[in-house]
Amino acid sequence: MVQAVINIEEHTNRVLNIVKAKFGLKDKSEAINLVVNEYEQSALEPELRPEYKVKLAKIMKGKHLSREQLEKEVA
Repeated sequence: MVQAVINIEEHTNRVLNIVKAKFGLKDKSEAINLVVNEYEQSALEPELRPEYKVKLAKIMKGKHLSREQLEKEVA
């Protein structure tokens, strides 16, 4: 585990206190971990939704042009 001294704004401190109380956490470090994990799941590398996986599979099975064919069609 890494320990760090951080400077946070008053508003951020209030939000962390709310998260801590809402989820019954022991301290703000658990609240920070929770918020970071939620951010990671939603923004960094989210899992593909099942309906998108189906759509992606259809796209990959579809007809595709090679670069040369595309250049012939465009030209």
